[in-house]
Amino acid sequence: MSSTQVPSIPDLIPRIREFVDHELIPLEPAFLKNAQALEPALHQLRGRVKELGLWGLALPADLGGHALRLTDFALVSEELGRTPIGHFVFGCQAPDIGNLELLHLHATAEQRTKFLEPLAAGLTRSCFAMTEPESAGSNPTALTTRAVREGDEYVINGHKWFASSADGASFAIIMAVTNPEAATHQRATMLIAPTDQPGWKFVRNISVMGEAHGGYFSHAEIRLENLRVPVANRLGAEGEGFKLAQQRLGPGRIHHCMRWIGLCARAQEELCRRAVAREISPGVKLADTQIAQMWIAENAADIACSRALALQVAARAEADGFKAAREDISIIKFQVAGALQRVLDRALQAHGALGMTDDTIIAWAFRHERAARIYDGPDEVHKLSVARQILKRFGRS
Repeated sequence: MSSTQVPSIPDLIPRIREFVDHELIPLEPAFLKNAQALEPALHQLRGRVKELGLWGLALPADLGGHALRLTDFALVSEELGRTPIGHFVFGCQAPDIGNLELLHLHATAEQRTKFLEPLAAGLTRSCFAMTEPESAGSNPTALTTRAVREGDEYVINGHKWFASSADGASFAIIMAVTNPEAATHQRATMLIAPTDQPGWKFVRNISVMGEAHGGYFSHAEIRLENLRVPVANRLGAEGEGFKLAQQRLGPGRIHHCMRWIGLCARAQEELCRRAVAREISPGVKLADTQIAQMWIAENAADIACSRALALQVAARAEADGFKAAREDISIIKFQVAGALQRVLDRALQAHGALGMTDDTIIAWAFRHERAARIYDGPDEVHKLSVARQILKRFGRS
């Protein structure tokens, strides 16, 4: 399959599922034991994916990708989401995919050569540094990181955390205030910063519910201490940081939702396997009980409704743009995040004590994906935004 030939979804999905089932899911015990140590094996599998013509499915054609439509990539993302390592092996993992989309839209020729093209080829990794421990993530206009221009450079000082995958990233896209006296949403600017500069201070990989991985599968705390970035590394115009952030977050939220649906589907598979295998009394399996059947039915409803809604929103964003679909994107963000938590909880409950261990993928998912209701905007922020938009249509100012 050439990089310019767009694969058909009916052919593509079974190929991806087979690869996930036979090549990736068997690696999960090693992943759960030490995710960073598994990375060399995952890079070898990336080579296999490229040989199969499955690399860069969501990348634009001018970057050697297949430029799948958003609605098609949503289905791909669901399949890859059945395992924590799926998106990484296929080269469409967050935060890189969001940074790729942003760079593709706004990178200069120099930025494209230096940052975008190596990232698209899987030769480098990146991170996105926006969240700060001292300011509320629910109010990004409260950022305190400052970037002061001195001649042909910006000097950045600030404190970031939950910079996902910063450990081992070649560069970061940093959100920093450049115009503190400007209007609220015109104060910040995005700057591309190589992570090998003296002012980039890696503090730690943050422990998430008792677990701090390294490498790609991590969330870092960073201090920026007189970090000097050339003006040539500015992404877009000065003061356009929030505008660019919305361009990044729109498709990103849909990507997340479809990945979560894939994880829900996997949890449902694990629940059903457990139910038909687990004997709870002589001759009686868990699957024979009404409570297990209710869990399975409720999961099926959560998954089906979430999938239908997410695909509907993806189609609208594709047709009318992300700005037009903004309210719908907020709805799926909190709706699917909530469904994920419910499905994982039922699957864990069905496994009993086993569900609390890392002998299955469920406990890992429960630990790490609880954050689904927090990152990319907490549930409460999205719900309030949706309610305000609806009330406007009834005359409330």
